[in-house]
Amino acid sequence: MTASIPSPSAPAEAPQGLSGGAIGTGDLVFFVVAAAAPLTVMAGVAPLAIGMAGKAAPLGYLLSGVLLVVFAAGFTAMSRFVRNAGAFYAYIGRGLGRPTGAGSAYVALYAYNAIEVGLLAAFGWFTESGFEDLTGVRVAWWIWAIAGLVAIGVLGYLRVTLSAKVLGVALVLEILVLLVLEAGILADGGGPRGLDFGTLSPAGLGESGVGGMFVLAVGAFIGFEATAIYAEEARDPERSVPRATYLAVAFLALFYTFTVWMIINAYGSDRAQAVANGDGGADMVFAATERFAGAWAADSMHVLIITSAFAATLAFHNGSARYFYALGREGLLPARLGTVAARTLAPAAAVVAQSAVALAVVVVTVLSGADPYTVTFLWSSGSGILGVMLMQALAALAVYGFFRGDRRGLPAWRVAAAPLLACAGLAVMIVLVCANLDLLTGASNTVNAALIAPLPVLFVAGVVLALRIRQRTPAAYERLTTVDAERIPVQDIGIGTTSAGTRARRQ
Repeated sequence: MTASIPSPSAPAEAPQGLSGGAIGTGDLVFFVVAAAAPLTVMAGVAPLAIGMAGKAAPLGYLLSGVLLVVFAAGFTAMSRFVRNAGAFYAYIGRGLGRPTGAGSAYVALYAYNAIEVGLLAAFGWFTESGFEDLTGVRVAWWIWAIAGLVAIGVLGYLRVTLSAKVLGVALVLEILVLLVLEAGILADGGGPRGLDFGTLSPAGLGESGVGGMFVLAVGAFIGFEATAIYAEEARDPERSVPRATYLAVAFLALFYTFTVWMIINAYGSDRAQAVANGDGGADMVFAATERFAGAWAADSMHVLIITSAFAATLAFHNGSARYFYALGREGLLPARLGTVAARTLAPAAAVVAQSAVALAVVVVTVLSGADPYTVTFLWSSGSGILGVMLMQALAALAVYGFFRGDRRGLPAWRVAAAPLLACAGLAVMIVLVCANLDLLTGASNTVNAALIAPLPVLFVAGVVLALRIRQRTPAAYERLTTVDAERIPVQDIGIGTTSAGTRARRQ
C-alpha cells in the first residue's frame, strides 16, 4: 500500500474546498436515515429478526437504538471540536493517537465500501425482479446495477445538496408506504388478536435466538454516524451535527420498534414467529400490506424497495467518497483523491475511485457467477457492518480519551460515562456479531473468517503507514487527523477545474 506524504509547507492561497455551509440539519437527517434504508430493513430483514426472536424483536430494535443514543452523546460532543470528512479516522486519531486513527481509517474505508457495493448489487437484484413483475421483461441485474452506479456517480459529482434532495424524496416515499401499512393494521383493530403490548416486555429477551436478532437490529442503524462525515459541509455544524444525529437515531429506533411491533400484531403475536420461519416468511411484510392496505400499497412497496436500495447506495457512496477524499488529503492515500472539482466543490476524484471499486465488484460477481443477493450483498454487508461497529466502539473510547484531561466545560456523563458505557455495549454486540455472522451471510465458518480477516489486516497496515510517515516526514505526521479542510486543492479532472496547492490549519 502506497500513499503520498504531504509536504510540511503549503502555499498561502488555495481555492475553496468542500461546499461549506451547503447542508442543513434536514439534509443530514435525510443522508443518515436514507443510508439506513428503513423499507429495505423492515420488508427485507425484519422478518428474519422476528423468526429468530419472535415477540422480543421490537424490544431488540428499541434497545439497540438506546445504546446508539448513548454512543451519540459522546460522539456529538466531540463533533464540536473535530470536523473532518474522515469522521471515524479523525475522532479515533485525536482520542487514541495517530497510528490508531490511521489503522481505523483503512477499516472504515473498507467497511463503507463493502456496504456500498453490497447495496448496489441488492439494488440491481431488486430492480431485475421488480421490473420483470411489472413488465414481463427480464433485464439482467448487473445492467441495472451499472445504470444505477452511473446515476449515483453523477449525483456524487454534482453538488451535495442535489443528493440530499434525491434522498429526501426517496425517504419520504418509503416511510409513507410503511405508515400506510401501520394505519391499515390499526384500522382493523390491531390484527387478529388486537394490539399485544406484552411483546414489549423485557421477559422475552431471555429466549433463544435473541442474540442473533441483535445482529440484525444493530445493523439496521448502520450509517447514522455519517452526520460527522458531512461536518465540513454543514451549516452551523456545532448545532446541526448533534441535532441531526439525535433526530436520526431517535427516529429510527422508534420507527423500527413500532413497525416491527405492528408486523407482529398483523399476524398475531402467537403466530408471527411461525409465519416468519415458514414458506413465504420473507414476504410477510408485503403480504400484510396487501391484506391491510390493499394490492396498490403492496405493489407500491415492491417499487419503493428499489428506490430505498438506490437511496441507501447513494448515501453510502457519498460517505465512502468522502473517506477517500479525507485520506487522500492527509497523505494516507494518493493525494489526487484529496481534491475537489472547482465547479461543484465535490470530491470528484474520490467519486471516480469509489465508482471504479463498485464497478469492479459488479464485474467480479458476474464473471464468477455468484448470486448478487446471497453472496455479494449479504457477504459484503456482514463484513462492512462488523467494520463499522468496530469503528463505533473505538470512537466511543476515543471520546473518553479526548476529554480525559480536559472536559472543555462539558458534563462528565456525556464525555466519560456515556462513551465508556457505549464502548462496553458495542463490544458485547461485536462478540454477538462474530458469533452469529452466519445469520447475516448464510456462509460457512471458513467464509465468515475470510470476511472478518481484512479488518485486522487493514488496521495493522494503517498503523504501519502512520509510523512510516512519522519516521520520514515528522511535520506531515503531526498534521494527521488535524486537517480542517476549509481550503484544499482543486485539480484538473477535465471539467472546469484548475490546479492549486493545499492549505491546512490546526483546529
